[in-house]
Amino acid sequence: MRILLVEDNEDLGEAIEKRLRSAGHSVEWVRDGNDVLPTAEAEPFDAVALDLMLPNRDGISLIAELRRHKFNAPILVITARSEIDDKVSLLDLGADDYLVKPFDLRELEARLRALLRRTGGQASSTVSVGNLELDLAGLNASVAGKALELGRREFRLLEILVAHAGKVVAKERLMNQLFNFDENVSVNALELHISRLRKKLEAANIEIGTVRGVGYVVRVSDG
Repeated sequence: MRILLVEDNEDLGEAIEKRLRSAGHSVEWVRDGNDVLPTAEAEPFDAVALDLMLPNRDGISLIAELRRHKFNAPILVITARSEIDDKVSLLDLGADDYLVKPFDLRELEARLRALLRRTGGQASSTVSVGNLELDLAGLNASVAGKALELGRREFRLLEILVAHAGKVVAKERLMNQLFNFDENVSVNALELHISRLRKKLEAANIEIGTVRGVGYVVRVSDG
């Protein structure tokens, strides 16, 4: 996932960013309320983790403004227990879920995954294409029941392609979702991950096809 993190507390923000990045997600961390809308409009995001108490802007007004600007990604609100009375207003304004401080970072990541499944119309954390199965919660993959050894980015890359099985996913989108904003990487890094995945999927009845000049597509093999 490509996640917009909005949190002004340095310790909490750093902990969340580290947790999400270690799980293979791309994170853009914003600390000031005035920077949220410009950042959200500048780049595509899969989800937002938004603290309510921010410098210069409050989270509730930001949720309403984001939705007015047709920002459709799910929003997970991070809130103090004293602010819990606002939960109805939060949901009415366009928030998708909320998490009360203090919380386990594993729960934060699980809530974000659940929001992505919900908005994508997917009820289960398990996705299958051909004889390939991905467990999105456990970050495990298997082919015909046999476990695959995948790195974090290999898994995320496969997850994105499988989520759009049969459709071409642009290289630019893959680059944006796989690599963090502050990483100086070239498209060669993406091509290397694709090459490694193809070798590991030799026993699968799916293939990762190349659409030259555009991107890649996962499809069930004919053979």
